[in-house]
Amino acid sequence: MKIVVIGGTGLIGSKLVSNLRKDGHEAVAASPDTGVNSITGEGIAEALKGASVVVDVTNSPSWQDAEVLKFFETSTRNLLTYEAAAGVGHHVALSVVGTDRLSESGYFRAKIAQEKLINESSIPHSIVRATQFFEFLKSLADISLSGDNVHLPPVLFQPMAADDVASAVERIAVGPPINGIVEVGGPEEFRVDELVRRRLASLKDPREVIADPNARYSGAKLSEKTLVPGNNARFGETRFETWLTQARSTNSGCASSARRRLSGNQRQRESEKGKLISLPRTSRCASEPFATEWPGWIWRWNDRSRIW
Repeated sequence: MKIVVIGGTGLIGSKLVSNLRKDGHEAVAASPDTGVNSITGEGIAEALKGASVVVDVTNSPSWQDAEVLKFFETSTRNLLTYEAAAGVGHHVALSVVGTDRLSESGYFRAKIAQEKLINESSIPHSIVRATQFFEFLKSLADISLSGDNVHLPPVLFQPMAADDVASAVERIAVGPPINGIVEVGGPEEFRVDELVRRRLASLKDPREVIADPNARYSGAKLSEKTLVPGNNARFGETRFETWLTQARSTNSGCASSARRRLSGNQRQRESEKGKLISLPRTSRCASEPFATEWPGWIWRWNDRSRIW
């Protein structure tokens, strides 16, 4: 089965493409990097030829309310139009647990608009709402600074590993359309401030995390269970401590490997100049991806759009 992943070179998209290919599907990683742009329409028709399923994991390159809304409406309309012309039988979109409870936020109003367009379209669909990723806990702290301290609401959430998100999306994509919403989350419930505090401690990050009931999340006030999936949610298997152990191992191995990749000539040139050898940005590991952030999710930067 041919499955086109719009945003297929990002954190979730790349894992999803890899999983699909391992399972014998023809998976196409579509993004501006590969000549497919959901805003301009560039490359969409060609990418969708013969496709049975389209998975959308794109995100807006701007956080201004009007521009975010314009992005999601334009991108979603374009995809649905091209999908109808190509005879695509299943549209899958990755969204966020709590979207409908966060309308105070301009970003989430745009996500609500995106989901509405999908629900009203003639194309069979599935909307996958996922919780926060373990991979972005540090970035959540970075954008929640007030002075020298990290201020976060002490509310409940159920974050999950990016690998589990990709697996959940794959299961939905290769199955029949739900024509509705399915929620996915991690196997454990935490307080937001508690888990970010633990993540920073694991990184030996000295910043203090303050449990602040007035701290906002993408501009929205949270209640105790705004970010918690419902009773019918599906759950990943990876526990936080398991992910943390894997992340430590991955980061250690990644740094060593990146240093080994530096050429002898480069080492010699840097040595002659008396400069420190620094690792390139691309040497960072998936457990702490480079990101442009917003307070609900942190999205990995990829050329002209942000993708999961």
